[in-house]
Amino acid sequence: MSAIYIHIPFCKQLCYYCDFHFSVSLARKAEMLAATVKEIQMRTDELKEIPETLYFGGGTPSIYSPDELKIITDEVKKNFCVDDFREFTVEVNPDDLNEKYLENLRHLGVNRLSIGIQSFIDEHLHFMNRRHTAKQATECIKAAQNAGFKNINIDLIYGLPQLTLQQWRKNIGIFIDSNIPHLSAYHLGIEPKTVFYKRLKKGELKPAAEKSSMRQYEILEKMTADSGFEHYEISNFAKGNSCSIHNTAYWQGKPYIGFGASAHSYDGNNVRRWNVANNKKYIEAVNTNQTFWESENLTLAECYNDYILTSLRTVWGASAVHIKTRFGENFYDYLLKQSQHFLMQGLLTCDDDKIKIPSKHFLLSDTIMRELLWIE
Repeated sequence: MSAIYIHIPFCKQLCYYCDFHFSVSLARKAEMLAATVKEIQMRTDELKEIPETLYFGGGTPSIYSPDELKIITDEVKKNFCVDDFREFTVEVNPDDLNEKYLENLRHLGVNRLSIGIQSFIDEHLHFMNRRHTAKQATECIKAAQNAGFKNINIDLIYGLPQLTLQQWRKNIGIFIDSNIPHLSAYHLGIEPKTVFYKRLKKGELKPAAEKSSMRQYEILEKMTADSGFEHYEISNFAKGNSCSIHNTAYWQGKPYIGFGASAHSYDGNNVRRWNVANNKKYIEAVNTNQTFWESENLTLAECYNDYILTSLRTVWGASAVHIKTRFGENFYDYLLKQSQHFLMQGLLTCDDDKIKIPSKHFLLSDTIMRELLWIE
């Protein structure tokens, strides 16, 4: 399979934790729409397979009206010879959703929503500088379900400095009670160039204690498991057949193409490409047929490392057979050697051909995977 990603680099408000590319100025919104359409027309030969998924991310895609999203969607369908998508996701903010907007998304063919809720507690929404309220968070879920959306994801953030265990249980409980089939739960990361990072450097922000974060993770694992959710990727939980098809394509190394400022692409083999993360430069370069991207050809070792970093994020793990056939005996032997002490500690398991990190140890995944990477 292959996948298409559209990056919408606009937001109405700056969230203090966010390090994605976006602009709070909407002055170039129409120009960006036209440039994205033109980029789609320019790159029709890059996907060798008909795409199965379309994903609008950001930024905040719900900055655009459904009619504006339709312009991009129609261009994708026309240029990639696809009538419908197996999965068509749009990321949305709670305060952008109303009955008419949701109805128009359904008519557009959207069959999956990813709602950026982050918390059901006003204190924490204010701390993160989110622009919706806890009331809007719960109301938008009901509105989406009433509009006929069954495949819904929400995002929640834990590891906030002031988040208590009781509050975290409340957040997960509201999610479970809402009868939503998918959750993306992220530990707060304090990334460079964010407001939180600046506050951290000034001593105005103290990260959550590691013990507290671990306890919140344990609560997350238990409450979702008790409610029938599978923890299928480090940050993702699904019930039934609601695993994200689009994101799973990333984790399984499938080819994907990204359109818009800062969007990334991968040919499924050894070529990565990324667009310039600057709205003005992107628009001007696309309109004048200038280069607006960079690319790299990965070495065999870099491809192996990518496979380790993506496959071990999931419950499906890394295939030792695939490593032997795709990368060769040296990489296979290296993986087995580096895995031994983790296998003995139970931090890795080996089931038939698959090497996996048990979900209860996902928080240690960075440490584990680091030891399995090939150092050139």
